[in-house]
Amino acid sequence: MALMDFIKKQFIDVIQWTEDTDGTLAWRFPMAGMEIQYGASLTVRESQMAVFVNEGQVADVFGPGMYKLTTQTIPVLTYLKNWDKLFESPFKSDVYFFSTRQQLDQKWGTPQPITIRDADFGAVRLRAFGNYAYRVADPKLFHTQVSGTRERYTVGDVDGQLRGLVLQNISAAIAASGIPFLDLAANQLKFAEVLAQQLGPEFDKYGLKLEGMTVQNLSLPEDLQKVLDQKIGMGMVGNDMGKFMQYQTAQAIPKMAEGIGGGGGGGSVVGDAMGLGAGVAMGQVLAQSLAQGLQGATATSPHAAISAAAANAAGQSAPATVQPMKPDEVMAMLEKLGELKTKGILTEEEFSAKKAELLKKLV
Repeated sequence: MALMDFIKKQFIDVIQWTEDTDGTLAWRFPMAGMEIQYGASLTVRESQMAVFVNEGQVADVFGPGMYKLTTQTIPVLTYLKNWDKLFESPFKSDVYFFSTRQQLDQKWGTPQPITIRDADFGAVRLRAFGNYAYRVADPKLFHTQVSGTRERYTVGDVDGQLRGLVLQNISAAIAASGIPFLDLAANQLKFAEVLAQQLGPEFDKYGLKLEGMTVQNLSLPEDLQKVLDQKIGMGMVGNDMGKFMQYQTAQAIPKMAEGIGGGGGGGSVVGDAMGLGAGVAMGQVLAQSLAQGLQGATATSPHAAISAAAANAAGQSAPATVQPMKPDEVMAMLEKLGELKTKGILTEEEFSAKKAELLKKLV
């Protein structure tokens, strides 16, 4: 009786899989030392598929449903085994289950900025990140190309390869779309669609189907973002250099007032107020001088107009007699000229010349 019980335990009557671990893509049914009984039951649940592998070859693929394993349900396996007993004897075969449900919220991102060719800027380095979802669509191809004979194959095992595919195809996707970077950044949904179209065939090669792609952020490195901000600012004022200079002056006034009234941390409230007032007054005088210089400049290039305005602001257009200036006034003017040099509006030579002129005017 004990011998019969032992023999019965060697025969498998029910083959099934209930996922006990999240993220499993492929799982091999335990077959060590056991044989599948003729007429055994194979249960494949929704979101699953089963693959029979016999002597290294994929024999049959089963979708969701319940099957009785007979010569009618496994004709290919019967042909490979070449059984002459109508499949009445127990048999051995590797059985793999595959999860076909969507694997959601898979992360992707650019660890370093990547360079793309752009219609507006020529070349742009950008960062991007988001997530995607996929599922096993062709278990036979996934088995032969990816998971193989491993007992268990998980999402983590293929994660690095898939994220690499995403990063590899970002540049190609943008180039194929012909959409400028600014339009893609403003419409991340469109960018996700373009990227998904590019990636779909790459996922198909592994027996996977890309079900969804999202782009959560698309940005430039900080230095390029500053350049873009300046370009946007120029676009707002158009070709009116006078307005642009007024805009630049207005931005510089708070910093100027802070530098004049800040002292060393020991200035009084009155001193701060005086510093702020001096900064505002200085900004108004400089804006008027710049406007006069722009109107009176005969040069056709913007740089010549800016240089003329800066020269007027520094007092170059004043009468030949050198007018004395107080030290505070000279320092304020030097600070402003230094800002213009930093922004590239004045050259080093122009700044040095104006500095020398101002120092001569000290009382």
